[in-house]
Amino acid sequence: MEHDAAQPPAMLAGVKVLDFTQYLAGPTVTRLMAEMGADIIKVEQYPMGDPARLLPIVKNGRSAYFIQQNRGKKSLCLDFSKPESIELLHDLVPRMDVVVENYGPGVLERKQLDYASLRKINPRLIMASISAFGRTGPLSHKVGYDFIAQAFSGLMHMTGYPDRPPVFVGMGIGDQGSGVHAFAAIGHALYYREKTGIGQHIDISMVDAIYHMHEVNVQAYMMTEGQFVPERMGSHHALVSPCGTFKGPQGYIVILVLDRQWPAMAKAIGRPDLIGDPRFATGPDRAKNQQELIPIIENWMAAQPSDEAVLKVLEEFRIAAAPVMSVVDTLNHPYFAARKMVRKVPDPILGEVTITGFPFKFSEFPDLPDLQAPLLGQHGADVLKEVLGLSDANIAALTASGILHSENK
Repeated sequence: MEHDAAQPPAMLAGVKVLDFTQYLAGPTVTRLMAEMGADIIKVEQYPMGDPARLLPIVKNGRSAYFIQQNRGKKSLCLDFSKPESIELLHDLVPRMDVVVENYGPGVLERKQLDYASLRKINPRLIMASISAFGRTGPLSHKVGYDFIAQAFSGLMHMTGYPDRPPVFVGMGIGDQGSGVHAFAAIGHALYYREKTGIGQHIDISMVDAIYHMHEVNVQAYMMTEGQFVPERMGSHHALVSPCGTFKGPQGYIVILVLDRQWPAMAKAIGRPDLIGDPRFATGPDRAKNQQELIPIIENWMAAQPSDEAVLKVLEEFRIAAAPVMSVVDTLNHPYFAARKMVRKVPDPILGEVTITGFPFKFSEFPDLPDLQAPLLGQHGADVLKEVLGLSDANIAALTASGILHSENK
């Protein structure tokens, strides 16, 4: 089939994915793949399906949380307690390119749906597994969620104020961070398979995905032989200054100034005399004396008519700065509109739902497909007919025997 040169096939067109994912980490992988045109068969267990269908906010029995993570996927709902369901899934595997899963330890092994079992059916298969502590290692048996990974990775220890309890980051950074890692790994595994014909297993740990983001903490402690101990810093960085959250005339403004920008910063606040001040001569000096520097900057800010005026001056001097935006602030901000990061998507039950946008911008694919999240089991019959060639009579028998289920039957 020839494609219109103006409308090239989607980047992942033709890539078939069997999706054993639930909640957030796993669905993050396949929602990104769906936006890029992959054919996603979301396998859900009867009777609940993906438990995210029950997560808030729920309206008219429909979860907006589920919608955001599962648009563009075909739902196949099977009763896993019946051996025939596992047989159907085994029949699908030879026709798949990728399997993604984030079940708890041992769940898929008990159903012969783990990588060791599936690669015997399809040696070219690429399978990505996401778990809190990975599929190997001394803690691979432990269950865990986002906050568990935040705690164990050291992220929570580094978040908050030193004299207060550690706090979690207010979004699913472990879940979605590991999902994006798996998404990237799958792309490279597909590229490797194109060259070699060899499939493989990808083992993603939420803890690992967060831990490798320690850009300075690990090596700073080791390089100083323990002289620098990574601790919660509160609103200002311990090693760099000015670098942190400053009180503006109206709200809060974040500034980050390194050595090269310091002279411009001093001029921006009308204090060129600070450039030669020995208290602030170098980054370490400014960090050591930041309790003297912070009030100088905040007093300058307080004398400005607005946060916008502060930011305008800083921009003129090419100082990296931004207001601390609330989530509500972002919804109508021109930046997020221009970048298409706030979007309204259709839904058969709720009509329209506002969700976040697609973070990858490809020059060849400026427009995204029109996708909807499935009802539970909505596409089961179609999948089994199209992929396995089952007849209407076969589908009716599977439904009657309680193997295949659908909300819209």
